[in-house]
This record gives sequence, C-alpha cells and structure tokens, in this order.
Amino acid sequence: MKDQVKYFSMLRRLILATSVSSFALSMPVAAQTDESASDNNVIIVTAQKREQNLLDVGINLSVANQETLVNRRIVAATDIVAIAPNISIKENIPGVLPVITIRGVGLNDFSATNNPSAGVYVDEVSLSSLALMNFDFFDLERVEVLKGPQGTLYGRTATAGALNIVTAKPNFDGLSARISGTLANYQAKEIDGMFNLPLSDTFSVRFAGKGIFQDKGFFENATLGRDIGRREVFLGRAQALWEPSDNFEILLKVEGQRGRSELGGPEFFGALPSASTPAGVTCPGQPECSDFLGNIDLDGDPFNGAYSVDPSFDVDQLSFTARIEADLGFATLTSVTGYIDFDRQWFSDTDAGPLPILDFQNADDVRQFSQELRLSGESDLVNWLVGAFYSDDDILTSFTGDLSALLNTTSFTVSDQQSRSAAIFANGEWDIGSELSLISGLRYTDEKRTNLGGTTDLVSLTPGSGLSMAPFGSPPVPLAVSDETITDTNWSWKLGLNWKPVDDTLIYASATQGWKSGGFFSGVAVSSAQLTPYLPEKLIAYEVGIKGRARNIGLTYSISGFYYDYNDVQTFIREDIGGIPVQRLGNVDQATIYGLDLDLTLRPHAVDGLTLNAAVGMLDTELGSFLSGAGLVSEGNRLPDAPSFSFSTGVSYEFDLSDHIAARMSLDARYESSAFKDALNDPLIKADSFWVLDARASVFNEGDWDVSVWGKNITDERYVVQGVNQLAFGFGFRVYGAPATYGISLTKSFN
Repeated sequence: MKDQVKYFSMLRRLILATSVSSFALSMPVAAQTDESASDNNVIIVTAQKREQNLLDVGINLSVANQETLVNRRIVAATDIVAIAPNISIKENIPGVLPVITIRGVGLNDFSATNNPSAGVYVDEVSLSSLALMNFDFFDLERVEVLKGPQGTLYGRTATAGALNIVTAKPNFDGLSARISGTLANYQAKEIDGMFNLPLSDTFSVRFAGKGIFQDKGFFENATLGRDIGRREVFLGRAQALWEPSDNFEILLKVEGQRGRSELGGPEFFGALPSASTPAGVTCPGQPECSDFLGNIDLDGDPFNGAYSVDPSFDVDQLSFTARIEADLGFATLTSVTGYIDFDRQWFSDTDAGPLPILDFQNADDVRQFSQELRLSGESDLVNWLVGAFYSDDDILTSFTGDLSALLNTTSFTVSDQQSRSAAIFANGEWDIGSELSLISGLRYTDEKRTNLGGTTDLVSLTPGSGLSMAPFGSPPVPLAVSDETITDTNWSWKLGLNWKPVDDTLIYASATQGWKSGGFFSGVAVSSAQLTPYLPEKLIAYEVGIKGRARNIGLTYSISGFYYDYNDVQTFIREDIGGIPVQRLGNVDQATIYGLDLDLTLRPHAVDGLTLNAAVGMLDTELGSFLSGAGLVSEGNRLPDAPSFSFSTGVSYEFDLSDHIAARMSLDARYESSAFKDALNDPLIKADSFWVLDARASVFNEGDWDVSVWGKNITDERYVVQGVNQLAFGFGFRVYGAPATYGISLTKSFN
C-alpha cells in the first residue's frame, strides 16, 4: 500500500509539473504571428484508426517517415530502437526470433505459437505469431510506434504497445519509379525499387521489390571451416487501388517473401574450469570455462564458434490484404481482410558448441486469417468509431532434437495450436469544451485456444536414453503431453482527457487496461506440468503527457510519465523436474512499472538545415514474489529486457552545394543501461550497458538521385541482446548485436 501511495503521489506531482510546463512552452507559441504559425510539416498518423495530426493524438507516439527510414537505415523491426526510447529488441538466436519490449512489457518467449505483447501491424493486419516478426522493410510510407496498452482499438496483441508499418500506396500523381542499389561489407548487395502506374483516373497499381544478397556472414564456424550468416532474400509486393467515385475505394495487396539464408550462432559459456582455462578466469559463466564434455572457447570473439548444426534458414511467405472503404454519408465503413501463409525451417544450436548436446531442427507453419469491420463518423459532440474483429490462427511448430552427446538420445516435440478470437469495440472522442475532449474506449474479446502436442523421447541410441532412462529397443517414451482447450474473455477499456490550451500544445491524461490471453508453452518439455496453460495477463496503465511545438525556436517536444499496475505477468520461470533443469512459461502474480519518456527535436531558425534530436527513457520495474526451482524468489526483481535508462541523440546538417545539388551529414548515437534477461535476474546473463554509433553522408538532387555512404555501429561495439543459462547441462550462451557494417547506396528516381 505504501508503494501505491508513493506511485500515485509521483503521478500527482508529474501532472502538476506537466501543467506548469505546458504554460511555459505554450506562451511563446501563442504570441507568434499568423505568418509564423503557418506550417507545411504536419505529420499525419493513423494511430487511432483514422488520419490525425500527430499533435492531436493523446498517446506517446514516435513516427519515422520514408525519409527518416532511409536516412537512418531502418530496414527491419530490430532497428526500431533507433527512433524511440524505452524500447528493447532482442533476438533469441542470431538472425531469428526478434522480441519487442516496450517500457518493460514484452514477451520472454521464443515460441512461434505465442502472440507478441507488443503488437506488430502491417497495413492494419495484426501479425499473430512471433515467427512472423522476421522480415525486411521496403517501400514504406511510415512506421508508427505507439507506447502503452492499445487494446481497445488494436486487441489482444497490444499490451505493451503497437508497431504500425504502413506501406506506400498506389497514387494518381502520374508515372513514377525508383531504383536503389547498395554495396556493403561482408560482401553484401541489395537492390530495391518501386513502380507506380496510374492506368486511368480511377485505377492505379504499384509494384515494389527488394533483393538482399550477403555472401559472407558475421560469424565464423570452426566446425564447417567457413563463415555463416549469409543471406539470400527476395521480397515483392503488388497493390491495386480502385476509386470509382469520391466515396468508395478498394485497395488490394499481395506480398511474398522467399529466403534461403543462414543463421549465426550464439557465444558459448561453460560451467567448469579446465586445464585450458586461463588464470584469473572465474567459472562458471565465461567462454573460457568448460562444459561437461570438455568444450571450451578461447578465441575471445563472440562471433566465432564451433557449431554442430546446419545454419540453413529457409522462409516462404505469401500474404493477401483487401481494404475497402465506403463513405455512407452519415459514416464511413471500413473493411480490412488479411490472410498469411508462412513456412520456415531452421536449426538451432542451443548449447553453442561442437557436439550435439541440445541441437534442434525447427519447423513452423502459420496460417492466419483476420477480418475487421469499422464504422466511424463525427458530429458536433463526438468523433466515434465502432467495430468488430475476428481472427483464426493455425500454428504448427515442431522441434526435432539431437541430444546424443550428453543424453544419448533424440527427441521430437510438436505443438499444434489453433486460436479463434472475436471482439467488438467502440471508441469515442467527446467534445466537452472548446479546448477539452474526453476519450473513451471499450472492447470485449472472446478467445478460444486449443493445444495438441508434447515431447517424446525417441530412445534411438544404444544402450539407452539418459533422458527417460529407457533402454534401447523400448518404444518412444512420451515425456509431456497436452490436449487441452482454454477460453478467455475480457473487457478492455480506456478513459482519457485531451486538453489543447493552444493549437500547438496538447496535454493529455489517460487510464487504460491492456490484456493478453492465456496460452500454452510449445517448447521442449520433460513433464506435462510444463505444458499447463498459463493465465491471461492484465495491465492498467496511468499516463500523463504533453506534446507540442514552440515554432519560434523550431522545437518539437513530447514528455510523458506513466505508472503500470501489471498482474499475472507471463514470463519464463526456471525449475528442476526430476533433476532436469527446465523452463516453464508461467505467471508472476504482480509487477509495477513507472517511468518517463522525453523526445525533443530542434530545427533552429538561425542555422538553416540543422536538425538536433534527443530522446530519453527512464524506467523502474519491480516483479512480485514467485516460486522457482530454487525456491521462493522475493519481490523486487526487475522485469526482463527493461533497462532503467535509455538515451538517443543525433545531429543532421543539410546544405546546398549548388543550385540543384545538396549534401546531408548525420550522426546518431544510442545508449542502453544494463538489463537482466530473465525473471530470476541471473547475473551471468545480464547485459551490460552499451553505446551504438551510426553515421551517414549523402549528396543528392531532391527527387532525382542520391548517393550516400553509411555506417552502423561504426565503433564495432560488442553488446549482448540475449542470454540463456543452462549450466545444469554444463553451458549457457549469449547473443550479441550486429558488428560494424558500412556501405554505399545509390538511388535514382523517375517522375
């Protein structure tokens, strides 16, 4: 109770500070002349399922338009950390399984069957599986990052927030095209382009594609005697827009991806000292320590290893989207239909060593259908929206395990999960004064999920299995079995106030409940208890903020403070079952989170072409007590992937070289403080703080051509993004962020 009083006291102080700040920042804006108030740089977003000025949306929201995406070389979901603080993105295996955590709320899981806590939406279609997060960006209009629960409008996969990816649409502005090529280190080559063709006044098509060819990987595999992590990816998109009248349009999209690439490997660390362990190295937890079979890593390079699996990573995906919008006069009807067919096969060496201790061949098959209908309109009193949503997800995932080196057996794990989700929702922005509006939202969700699967010891090697202790010749031994159905229902809600004391300033406060349904762990299990369904999690977020522009000094700002009351947190809990260490996806009863987001962009009038930006994220997270294999873990642990401080800053300067040719120089830096990687706050897999520095220089003729040189992580910082402790098996591993990359890019546009 004392903690609750402390947090709400902090919020009251923040509200007061925000109000005072708003007057201080808005006074010079209000005094501007009409001429200075004109602005052609309005940012339009669709965060609330309708087009709005960014400064009218009472949500902490970061936006990267097409120019920013190109200049910052934001080419995949893992790069989103560059544009917003208090966001952490990790890969569970190098090159695969990215997980997004926003303000400490994420998903500490690797299963394709699980839904992300931070929802990812491509042209309003939700990506329901973690397996769908591995894709590259091309021909985008913008990316929007929404922080905090977005459940009333976005549904079950938006407890932490939402990532809106908006592709560039066909237009009627005439024939246009663009082609870009890139050459980079690691023998990397990229080519992408687009072609927009209006076929009539009412029908236009747009084609876009990208090819990625990286002939040398970041990693060296001593077992194969070559580098690994090579890439060959083809992506394509075709869209058709038909507008037979001013009040009706149909947009159809088909998109495909084909990848025949390779994955990298994690860095091994061991449990025991050996004769080769250098003096002064403390075991366990270092690469120079040995596992139970004598494996040791002395090269000192986290990108070098001796891996015992095929690095192949094959992906095939085909998706369809249909968006229909009709102006009915009294309201606008919108229909969004999405279908995704996705398959991938890959191998994981989870012991990070040369022997098959825990090696797996993985296969994921995802079929997803979704349908959303919305009716929206406005009156003098309210801007309203009502809708219904339905989704049908079928996900089949399997792991063929080679455990021969330590446990003398092989295994097979399968999970066939089907989810059906239906929801109705409503949202209203009520005008309760010339400067004040009330935001209300409500969503009812009914979800049914079934799981059929488990893990079987195949008892395939003589003299018998060290996993089930069955002798060779025995039939396969079921270790864990699940055949269950769960049903979850929930009401999500939002209440908020938006106050605009002047046109360029918005002060907002909100209380929002987010919700994520329960589910089943689908990884390797040695006991049916591991497959017991975990409970839904709920989060109530309280937030206050201010955003606006001080045009007389060229400043755009956003400040928000938040407090989260988080219940039944879904996370991995480490246990011992029959002497075998396992991870179980379960629930921690309670957690609290509070923090601050600050974003500033300054374009000083005194220096034309100069842009300065800075963003700060501050975070304090605390888990309640929970049971693990080692006994009761007391309250006070930090949430996984929740650095207490994150910071980014950048400077860009654009200047003319001649009447038609200009140049742009930019430098961007990002910092994250240390973060734990599991609920136990295991210090062996804790990620230390780090800096990443990016740079770019370009010469261009606006709308015609662009030549740029760029570098990412130019100081070659070695930083950990994920860690797994399996010392009961004699080992663990750490995953590192990408090393330094650099290249040259050329773009030619045709209009």
